[in-house]
Amino acid sequence: MTHTWRQFMPYVAWLQALIATTGSLYFSEVMHLPPCTLCWYQRIMMYPLVFVLAVSLLTQDRRVRAYALPLSVTGLLIAIYHNLLYYGVIPEGLTQCAAGVSCTARQIEWGVV
Repeated sequence: MTHTWRQFMPYVAWLQALIATTGSLYFSEVMHLPPCTLCWYQRIMMYPLVFVLAVSLLTQDRRVRAYALPLSVTGLLIAIYHNLLYYGVIPEGLTQCAAGVSCTARQIEWGVV
């Protein structure tokens, strides 16, 4: 029996959603780093995916793309906008991040200095 990459993609997607959800909860609840407004919007799109994808895996539902893809794409678009804002491509005045934590606040920087 030949396995293609498409057979494993739902498992990869579920694992990715689980890691992203666990990581975001770790940063906010363990490290006490408050999320900004855009971070919350991204979480709203990511958190349900853990359960949606798990149920689709358990029930062998092949229509998973129909209800997981809108959450994923919306979260991706928010993340792209957030990164453009964070790196100064979009001016901060064009966002709704005025209340609470700034969407451009640099709380953690990983990478080469």
